[in-house]
Amino acid sequence: MLDAEDVRRIALSLPDTAEKIAWSMPTFRVAGKMFATLPEDETSIAVRCPKGERDELVLAEPDKFWIADHEAGFAWVRVRLAALEDGSELRDILADSWRQAAPPRLLEAHPGLGLPVAD
Repeated sequence: MLDAEDVRRIALSLPDTAEKIAWSMPTFRVAGKMFATLPEDETSIAVRCPKGERDELVLAEPDKFWIADHEAGFAWVRVRLAALEDGSELRDILADSWRQAAPPRLLEAHPGLGLPVAD
């Protein structure tokens, strides 16, 4: 089962990422902009997700994704670590969130990071 150390290891492997404690929890930032948090008891993560996609994720996989009440007005979704298949799925989720926060210079330097693999 995936845990907080897996989140930390994968998040910090993404380009220009740093960990910072905020609101008494670990947060992960790319070029200073937050893209993931490890809230509460560290059994879930919060990541950036466009609101339209977020609602679809929650409806499609409610055991994996949910929206915390205090984040409902923002483009964030929670992910239960125990519900993830493996580290690859966690990496995909974190990389997608990283792309949403990364500045253009990093997106240009890492064009395929976080994009779905074509079949």
